[in-house]
Amino acid sequence: MNQNPTKHTKVLIIGSGPAGYTAAVYAARAMLKPILVYGIEPGGQMTTTTDVENYPGFADVIQGPWLMEQMKEQSKAVGTEMIEDHIASVNFKSKPFEAIGDSGQKYTADSIIISTGAQARWLNLKSEQAFRGFGVSACATCDGFFFKEKTVAVIGGGNAAVEEAMFLTKFASKVKLIHRRNALRAEKMLQSKLMANKKIEIIWDSVVEEVLGDKEPKNVTGLKIKNVKTNKVEELKIDGLFIAIGHDPATQLFKDQLEMDKEGYLITKPDSTQTNIPGIFAAGDVKDKIFRQAVTAAGMGCMSALEAEKYLSSKN
Repeated sequence: MNQNPTKHTKVLIIGSGPAGYTAAVYAARAMLKPILVYGIEPGGQMTTTTDVENYPGFADVIQGPWLMEQMKEQSKAVGTEMIEDHIASVNFKSKPFEAIGDSGQKYTADSIIISTGAQARWLNLKSEQAFRGFGVSACATCDGFFFKEKTVAVIGGGNAAVEEAMFLTKFASKVKLIHRRNALRAEKMLQSKLMANKKIEIIWDSVVEEVLGDKEPKNVTGLKIKNVKTNKVEELKIDGLFIAIGHDPATQLFKDQLEMDKEGYLITKPDSTQTNIPGIFAAGDVKDKIFRQAVTAAGMGCMSALEAEKYLSSKN
């Protein structure tokens, strides 16, 4: 006998973070009694950011993990059922839709909101992870402000890296762009803007070996970089490091069931969170590779819940 009977809901929300929690608040207030399933990292990328100064509504600096905790409590307070489980497989061909958790729990739903987010790609150095949030960041728009008149380095060679480097020149006195090859992948127009900027220095054919810094107070002071052609290792003095080697949306689970672009981001209809399957919606970084902000993710979470409500009422 199955110990866990199937859990059925009108709205199943997969993934937490600003998109999932906001969807939950709107769905719960519409009396849809949503179930939100969150994995091992509730709150998503926001829980790895420390100071948040750009989320509307807070005049003082707030902490990313605190904001996520508040959103979670708010979702619960208005009537969301929260379950810690990892969705291992989904079947969107069945009606109602089905999802099965690692726990063996089976969920069925009349509509599903996917807000599984994305993860920044890291260099995966021990020293880099040690200083994450203390001078090492994967988001210039989030953290550039904290490096006024300082020297920062950006790692990468694509559009994102070039855009981050350009953006950082608004604050930093010097930006060093470090790329492992001898040519950038970024669009030519962006490259010419970059080359024309006096604040930016490009360091070619180089990789980061180690992030250097102080323990008390914890902050980045420099980098050990190695030239891949000469094997020469040198130290650079910097105050901040931005990793811009791309993001991976958490969409493995939906391969062959939902339409995605070549990078794996879910595709939705224009001005909508609706995927190619009616009744399945996608909100936040799982479908947005342009803005990637907490406030835009929350906005899409709201849209997805309103669209799910409309979908369900048209069904009845």
